[in-house]
Amino acid sequence: MTENRKRSVTIRGHRTSFSVEDAFWSCLKQMARERDISLSALIADIDKDRDESDNLSSRLRLAVLDWALAGRDGETAPLSSPDPEA
Repeated sequence: MTENRKRSVTIRGHRTSFSVEDAFWSCLKQMARERDISLSALIADIDKDRDESDNLSSRLRLAVLDWALAGRDGETAPLSSPDPEA
């Protein structure tokens, strides 16, 4: 089982921290490599549309899930999008 660790990054000039398991952290790093952007840039991109009431750690996990389920081709509608029927 992977450990849940507190991580810190700077996004848009502000230091922020969140907790994710090692497996999610590895996937986030792979996502950044595939997009040829920094990890901070990836997290900033994921964070940009997040409502203040949303948890960044949860948002990052959902982004990894979207990426994994989409086969990393971006064709599948993201699961982290709000459900229009909810």
